[in-house]
Amino acid sequence: MKVGGIYVSPFEVEGALLSHPDVLEAAVAAWPDEDGLIRPKAFVVLKPSGKPSEATALALREHCRKQLATFKYPRWIEFRAELPKTATGKIRRFKLREEALQDDHAGSEAAE
Repeated sequence: MKVGGIYVSPFEVEGALLSHPDVLEAAVAAWPDEDGLIRPKAFVVLKPSGKPSEATALALREHCRKQLATFKYPRWIEFRAELPKTATGKIRRFKLREEALQDDHAGSEAAE
């Protein structure tokens, strides 16, 4: 994905998230912000020891900021019970990107 004109590997951001002790799985997708700029958004499945909360999301963002350049850390963290996967267990990131498009279209229709 391209963030602020610079390429960002979702795998790099996911690696930073997975290094946190409460994270079981993570996927990162390009997501438009309120200005239409692309930013990383993380979809996270927590281990049973983790509790989905705004405090946990803030801790994960700070954890990433310590490991990554400022433009690479995920601006949003969405907690999920599971991530969409293929039959072989690979994360279906395109499903997450499709949600971004649907949300973007829903937001533009609501504004009209």
